[in-house]
Amino acid sequence: MGTDEDIDIRETGRCGRITLTRPKALNALSYDMAMAIEAALDRWQADEAVDMILVDAEGDRAFCAGGDIAAMHSTGTAGDFSYGRTFWSDEYRMNAKIAHSTIPYVAIMDGIVMGGGAGISVHGSHRVVTERSMVAMPECGIGLIPDVGCSLYLARAPEHLGEFLAMTGWRMDAGDAIHAGFADVAVRSDDLPALKARLEETADPRAIDAFADAPGGAGLAPWLETIDRHFGRATALDCLRSLEADPSEFAQKAAGMIRRSCPISLACAFELIRDVRNADTVEEALRREYRFTYRSMSQGEFLEGVRAQIIEKDRDPKWRIARLDDVTPAQVDAMLAPLGDDELTL
Repeated sequence: MGTDEDIDIRETGRCGRITLTRPKALNALSYDMAMAIEAALDRWQADEAVDMILVDAEGDRAFCAGGDIAAMHSTGTAGDFSYGRTFWSDEYRMNAKIAHSTIPYVAIMDGIVMGGGAGISVHGSHRVVTERSMVAMPECGIGLIPDVGCSLYLARAPEHLGEFLAMTGWRMDAGDAIHAGFADVAVRSDDLPALKARLEETADPRAIDAFADAPGGAGLAPWLETIDRHFGRATALDCLRSLEADPSEFAQKAAGMIRRSCPISLACAFELIRDVRNADTVEEALRREYRFTYRSMSQGEFLEGVRAQIIEKDRDPKWRIARLDDVTPAQVDAMLAPLGDDELTL
């Protein structure tokens, strides 16, 4: 149906199957892979050939560690921002189609799930994690913001957990991911082959129930009250200062994670989540995310973040706005302002 070296799209009986096949690259999502997923969704919706869609990945390290952004960096560094903008706008359209799929969409989120990997799983109707799952939205570390529609889930997470997850890029285990609304059910990784076989055989997501297991983990559970206290403040900087005044090891660790990330991204991510709390649809969340990502190369710090963290790996980004303390409300407003004729249309 659509097998190439990066993705395998096929039908097994009445089950539509999508498998990411780049385990050595942690199944990073390329533009072509995203578009292949969208094409499969469109085809299955139109011809009603399948009763369920099952998405998984090869290897046991990662479901999908994010978008393949090396090409965005190379084109953006050359002054061509159109490739990245097209990637994001088309990827976001695909994310919205997953969210609105009338066919049950089961995502097996085994291993690392970050960024674009969350975009092809979190919007599904049935989201399965395992004891190997590690779910995070660490985009602020590379000069972006949590996107692919996940700002909606961060905004809907209990209390102020969403602001914490966005600003720190904290790595959630299975229990945390379920509590935050990024997943639904835990299954032991040893049971995944039998679960997938049952789902292919039945094309019925209710088969998951027989494999459900206690999620374990939930490493954030003891800290939820602390998170709510610090991240319920009026601004991102207020949250950081509140953390830094707390001598506990947890608060100091969270503050350190924030200080290492891109200041303008942190401030915008915080405002975005507060803003998206008033949004009713994933389309609204995606539209607001796109305002930032559209500007992230031309006006933001994305190119420097990717250089430092992914290309040269010196882990020493030279942010133009060096500290969160130096970000002004006007700068945040400029990054999140409507795009006029360039506004995302879905």
